[in-house]
Amino acid sequence: MNKREHYSPLGAGGIYAIIVAGGSGSRMKSEIPKQFLPLNGKPILIHTVEKFLQIPAIQVIVVLPKNDIEYWYEITASNEIIQKFKDAIVITVGGASRFQSVKNGLKSIKTDGLVAVHDGVRPLINLEIIQKSYEIASEKGTAVTSVWVKDSVRQFDTNGESIALDRTKLKLVQTPQTFQVNLMKRAFEVDEQPSFTDCASVLEFAGEKITLIDGAYENIKITTPEDMLVAEAFLSQQ
Repeated sequence: MNKREHYSPLGAGGIYAIIVAGGSGSRMKSEIPKQFLPLNGKPILIHTVEKFLQIPAIQVIVVLPKNDIEYWYEITASNEIIQKFKDAIVITVGGASRFQSVKNGLKSIKTDGLVAVHDGVRPLINLEIIQKSYEIASEKGTAVTSVWVKDSVRQFDTNGESIALDRTKLKLVQTPQTFQVNLMKRAFEVDEQPSFTDCASVLEFAGEKITLIDGAYENIKITTPEDMLVAEAFLSQQ
């Protein structure tokens, strides 16, 4: 790991990624947690971690449920890439919510720099978007990937009535969501709120301006069997 060229858009500080992998297999109708399901012969989570390990001098923090940590070590014991860069990987225990899991991951970061938070079940993220997120976050403080809504969208009220929304003003938020470490740590000092659905909502609650960057439609979050089929199709094209 130390032989790789150092990549630091800030010029100083560390480059980190927190990979949140706390899902279950319920919506996948699987007894195996979805992040460990095989995608083209390799667990989804390993695809994801390997993608971030392409960033030189990075430290990857994988946040897992306590009961899954032993399984992680079992499935990665024979993986050449994971073993080659094992000193760059930190495994930590998740919390009861995404907010708590990310907060636990932040505790492993001891220096200033940049941190990207990414869903463990988004294995199709490309290296260019990852790099762009670090570059924009180093300049703006925040960089959140997103794509424009394709479908028509309607909003429901408490009476079951609905109204059409202007989709040209709506974007779908993805990960990675990348931030300067000092902003991230300060934002996560607040009490957890029901509105915290991702890291961007936490930073916004703390008063930070969210900078959106272009994501990719193939950067899907795998949560259902149909998503697996789509992911396999995308991988076959790569």
